[in-house]
Amino acid sequence: MSSYTYDEIAVNEKMSIRNGSFAIVGLNIVSSFAPLFLLKALHANAEEVALYNALPALMTIFATYLGAIWMNYVASKKWFCIYATTGTRMFYGLIAMSPFLFHVPLVAVIVVLLIALMNIPQAFSNLSWQSLIGDLIPENRRASFFGKRNRVVTLFGMLATLIPGLILERFPAQSAPPYQFFFFFSVITSIFEVYYLVRHIEHTELPLQKRAFHLRPKDFVGIFQNRRYVKFLVGSVIFNFGWQMAWPLFNLYQINTAGATAFWMSAFTVASQISQILTFRFWSRFSLRFGNAITLAIVCFGMATTPVLTILSTSMIYLTILNFLTGAFVGGTNLLLLNYLLEVSPNEERTEYIAHYNIILGTVGFLAPQFGVLLLPLLHLDISMMLATVIRAAGGAYFIWVAKKWIFHDRTPSLSA
Repeated sequence: MSSYTYDEIAVNEKMSIRNGSFAIVGLNIVSSFAPLFLLKALHANAEEVALYNALPALMTIFATYLGAIWMNYVASKKWFCIYATTGTRMFYGLIAMSPFLFHVPLVAVIVVLLIALMNIPQAFSNLSWQSLIGDLIPENRRASFFGKRNRVVTLFGMLATLIPGLILERFPAQSAPPYQFFFFFSVITSIFEVYYLVRHIEHTELPLQKRAFHLRPKDFVGIFQNRRYVKFLVGSVIFNFGWQMAWPLFNLYQINTAGATAFWMSAFTVASQISQILTFRFWSRFSLRFGNAITLAIVCFGMATTPVLTILSTSMIYLTILNFLTGAFVGGTNLLLLNYLLEVSPNEERTEYIAHYNIILGTVGFLAPQFGVLLLPLLHLDISMMLATVIRAAGGAYFIWVAKKWIFHDRTPSLSA
């Protein structure tokens, strides 16, 4: 693969930050207000909320497998990402139009299915972007670059949550048109997202026959021979199961139990994002000094406190403050999981490893939310949230074990322990 000059790297970093800033607007609007749209405007039930959290992961599993093979028969990862991203953002418009085309209660199911199907091109987009950015940004610049990018992108995401939340507060929560307006607005911001993606500089790849691969069952299993990757994967699976099983529980608790409105839902997100902005640089520097394993252990333990602390009160002020405090760990998690994945993925096999990881995490993402909701008739919501805390903490304990060699011996950040 051709190397990139300093100027080219600088351009790619700038374009990536701008691309991410516009991308997060639509992503945050949909992720922040789709649960309210479903529960209040479309009168979705708990099972539909669980499917809203679980089906996208199921789509991701199959799409990642197909995308990993498809990507290796195209000459440009960038243009593959452009087409996939464009297809994904068109779904924002379909979601916005759905109340015009279908009637309650069918429309809730349709929206859930549209969000699930949207994750097919989204999986192509994520896979190609992760592989592309691994090519464009050298390893020695990734920690500082991702830290800077995440700070700027999170700031835009905060505004994209706060402003719509303030406006939606002025309308009845059961009114669909305000939500539809912002979903349409997300389509417009996506035009700029794609524009800055086009402006990335990508060198032509090596001949296709030298890159093509098939992620066959034996190849899929063969990746498990990489001990460094497997250690990361095991910890990530444990933590992500505890993380994602609580997603529908948070929606049900905050909206149905605590009675959060659009304003307070946006306040929770904004509080978390402010904290993320303030701490991205810290986590970046900390991971450079102490390594990804020990840093991930810390953020996993921090994330483990969120479910159990959430159920202590239904006060909106309390929940907002809690989101601010725990947001620091959310920022660290998002930063470190990607950086850790790129670190343990061999350069020449990066696409295979990213695909493998996304397929495994897609399976977790499908099962975990279903498991969380399945517990509700058997256990109280509070007990389910406590269990999520225990599983998240187990992920943190695992990463402590991975980092034990660094802690007790050579003090060299490594995944080989």
